[in-house]
Amino acid sequence: MFSIIQAAGWPIWPLLLCSVLALALVIERALALRTAKVAPPKLLDEAIAVSARGLPPPDVIRQLEQNSALGEVLAAGFKALVERPNSSEDDLRAATEGAGRIAAHRLERYLGALGTIASAAPLLGLLGTVIGMIEIFGSQSAGASGGANPAQLAQGISIALYNTAFGLVVAIPSLICWRYFRGRVDAHLMALELAAERFVRHLVYVRRLP
Repeated sequence: MFSIIQAAGWPIWPLLLCSVLALALVIERALALRTAKVAPPKLLDEAIAVSARGLPPPDVIRQLEQNSALGEVLAAGFKALVERPNSSEDDLRAATEGAGRIAAHRLERYLGALGTIASAAPLLGLLGTVIGMIEIFGSQSAGASGGANPAQLAQGISIALYNTAFGLVVAIPSLICWRYFRGRVDAHLMALELAAERFVRHLVYVRRLP
C-alpha cells in the first residue's frame, strides 16, 4: 500500500486525508444517531406516566432533558408549563418545536461534510490521474531520441490511474454512509415530531388538573 501511495504521487495525499476524515465522521455519526441516544422507545410513555397527576419535580425534568434528544423536546414542554401554567396548546407546541429544531440541527451535524467528501473524492482522483498523465507524457516526449518505451508508458499510466481508483474507494462508502445516515435522521425526526404532538396533548390535560 505504501508503495502504491508513493507511486501515485502527491495528488493522493488529499484523498488520504479525505478517507481518514470520512472514517471519523462515519464513526461519530454511527454513535450519535443510535436510537437509545436520540429517541428511546419507552421514554415518552415514562414521561407521560410520571406526569399523570401533575408536573414532575425540577430534578426529574433536568434528568429527562439530559437523557436524549427526545428527552430535550419533552423537557421543553414541561419547562414551558412550569414557567407559564396558563400556556395555551399553541404555546406548548411552539416550545417543543423549538427544542425539536435544535435537536434536528444536532442530528444533521457533519452530514454535509460527509456528502462533500463523497462528491469531491472522485474529482480529486481524476485530478491526480490527469496530473500523472501530463507528467508521464511530458517525460516521454522529453525522453531519449529512441522514442517512447511502451512498457514504461503502460506502467506510468497504471500508476496515474491509482488516483482515480483510490478516489472511488473513498467516495463509494462515503456516499453509502451518507445516504444511510440521511435516512436515519429523517426517521428520527419523524419519531420526534409524532412524540411531541402526543406529548403536547398530554400537557394540555395536565394543565387542566387542579
